[in-house]
Amino acid sequence: MSGILNVTYQNEIVTDKRIEMPDGRICQVAALVYRLKKKRPEILLITSRGTGRWVLPKGWPQVGKTFAQSAQREAYEEAGVRGDMAPFSIGTYTYEKHDVCDGECGDFIVDVFPMHFSQQEKNWPERGERRLDWVSIDEAAQRVEEPGLKSLLASFDLGTLADH
Repeated sequence: MSGILNVTYQNEIVTDKRIEMPDGRICQVAALVYRLKKKRPEILLITSRGTGRWVLPKGWPQVGKTFAQSAQREAYEEAGVRGDMAPFSIGTYTYEKHDVCDGECGDFIVDVFPMHFSQQEKNWPERGERRLDWVSIDEAAQRVEEPGLKSLLASFDLGTLADH
């Protein structure tokens, strides 16, 4: 289920990498990186390192940064992209990780922050570990597996960003 989380905590500086919601879900952040190509929006998807499924760049909130700044850092580390990050979340999605656990298992809630793409770096920390692909909004929604992320991508509208 997607929804907008409390903006107050999103704008605060993170003091602990592991943030747990009252219901036990663990917070993560993601960057929805977009660009316009021939006046049509495209979304950047990357593959996860463990399973190779298509996902958004995502990871842990980083101590000393806001959620949006943390998402921007993940976009650089995982995909080598830079851009203008919105300071607000466009929604959330949830997922469970109980099988292939690289240090953390559980139920997660991910805040998604839109980032307007400006450049691709030649080198970045996880270069060669993932595939990257620019796809249409519809294609992005079809490729990802998490139902909440599918819904969030399918409803992504650049026009609504101007409302914030």
